[in-house]
Amino acid sequence: MGLLDSLVGQVMGASGGSSSPHAGVVDAIGSLIQQHPDGLSGLITVFEQKGLGGVVASWVGTGSNLPISAQQLQAVLGSEQVQAIANQLGIPADVASGHLAELLPQVIDQLTPGGAVPDSGALGGLLGMLRK
Repeated sequence: MGLLDSLVGQVMGASGGSSSPHAGVVDAIGSLIQQHPDGLSGLITVFEQKGLGGVVASWVGTGSNLPISAQQLQAVLGSEQVQAIANQLGIPADVASGHLAELLPQVIDQLTPGGAVPDSGALGGLLGMLRK
């Protein structure tokens, strides 16, 4: 079983869902992280700048993940980014933002074991394996 399959399995086990279209959403999240110049740290900074630092800190930390609404996520990422992900997945933007709101906390939680953001080199390798 590949790393992406393992991550999707863990995320789906936590959410009680099936892997479709969630596997595509996990891949889109990997692309989203890689698009930021500072990777995951850069994405976390965007959440902090938009007033959701406590929420994203809960995803990185070792405790429970605080929820985020689809509307909050769209406010952080922007309508254009959410629409691009929706187009990639072939689903409406509101559905895509709902899936992202459900899965992003879990993916970031899985990418930050021990409550720490991995350095960009290690994260780049992990994301590369996630996308394969």
